[in-house]
Formats: sequence, C-alpha cells, structure tokens
Amino acid sequence: MQPILSIRDLHKSFGALEVIKGVDLDVMKGEAIAILGASGSGKSTLLRCVNLLEQPSRGTIALGGQTIGADRGNGLRHYSGADLVAVRKRVGMVFQQFNLFPHMTALQNVIEGPVTVKGRPRAEAEALGRKLLDKVGLSEKADVYPARLSGGQQQRVAIARALAMEPDVMLFDEATSALDPELVGEVLRAIRQLAEEGMTMLIVTHELGFAYHVADRVIFLHQGLIHEQGSPQEVLVAPREARTREFLEGHGQFRLPDRAP
Repeated sequence: MQPILSIRDLHKSFGALEVIKGVDLDVMKGEAIAILGASGSGKSTLLRCVNLLEQPSRGTIALGGQTIGADRGNGLRHYSGADLVAVRKRVGMVFQQFNLFPHMTALQNVIEGPVTVKGRPRAEAEALGRKLLDKVGLSEKADVYPARLSGGQQQRVAIARALAMEPDVMLFDEATSALDPELVGEVLRAIRQLAEEGMTMLIVTHELGFAYHVADRVIFLHQGLIHEQGSPQEVLVAPREARTREFLEGHGQFRLPDRAP
C-alpha cells in the first residue's frame, strides 16, 4: 500500500537553529501515530511543516503519492500559495489554543472553511456542521458563542471545524495542554472516537496512557530526529533506547494499563 503521507529527509531551521534534522516518516491510511518527546525536540515544528504553516528548509512531503511544491534542486522546494491552500484542504490541524472566531457561533465556526475555502453551499455546509457537532457531543451548542463554552467544549468545536474540511490527515498539537485537568478527558474521547473510525492522525501528546491505548504506532523525537519508534508496547513499556527510558521515567503518572481490545 502507498502511504497517504510520506516525509523524506525533512529539515527545518530558524536562522542558525536547526530544529528538525532529517526526519523520514511514512504514514498509512487509517494509522494513528502518537508523537512524544521533551520540550524542544521538534514535535510541534514537525506538524507545522506537514501542513506548511512552517515551510521546510529541505526535504519533501508527499500526500497521496504527490510531492508538494516545485523542485529547486539540492533537496529544496518552492511552495506557492496554491500549494498551501491545497495542503490545508487535505490536512486538518487542531492546536493547543482553540483559535475560534469569537464573533461566530459554534456552528458558524465549523462551516466557515467549507463555505469560504471549498465553496460548499451554505445549507449543505450547515448540515455537515451540525452532524460534526453531534459527533463531538455538542449538537445542543450549535448556536452558542465561544465565550459561553468551556475550554473542552471550545476544543471540541475546533476538532469539528478541522473535520469539516474533510481532510485526509488530522494533526493534533498538544490538543489538551491548555485545558484544566477535568476537561482533558472529553477532548481525548473525541480524538479516540476518530481513531476508532479510521481517521489518519498524527497526535503530539504528553498523555502517555492515551497514547498507549489509542496509537497504532508511537514515535519518540529527540533533538529533531526520530530516536525510537514502534508499537505502544515496544516504545512505552519496553523501550530500547536509554533516552526514551529517561523520558518515560520523568512521567511517573504513567502506569501500564490493560490495553483495550
């Protein structure tokens, strides 16, 4: 099978600081991958390169077998405005902060992309938006403005908004890190439901128990490289690399659970 997302020799530098140092990664359709790593390891930068919020310094990204951007030689590529639009139609992203439009209701936030970017008729987009709000457990909040929603509810609206673009791949960048602890579970349940439905996902998270139960594969990033990867059992329970073990030992809240069937 051809990967739905293929990354080759990806580098990203900010001035003299090289954050991503040569990542190779194939993602298969329907695969949920958890990305772990210490602060500064390059997790968020990797996701932002995938949907071109940050343009890679070198390397290639291919979606559905089609390499994005124009070849400039020596591993360099040029990304046009059309490339950026095309990628963001196919790659949805949910951030730490919810970034909802405060002057729009939950439903209006969800349908804005399909209407303005994809040109869907408003009635059709509204039907899709209500279906997606129902999917994330917020059907009764369609006409509520973000200021009257909890953080967890706002993040679930943000998930519905990303899904409304009908992406091939979903990216989650620490989607629960800005939430109070009691609100984390409702967002994780929404993400887990997407995994169970076969959505292709890259999930940057510090929730190790969640990664153990939900991910098909776990990647540990260290100093801008994939330091270790494998099944949740291999990486989270029996890691091979000393740096991975050191990282996990710093997360004492993780205990080996019985893996869900």
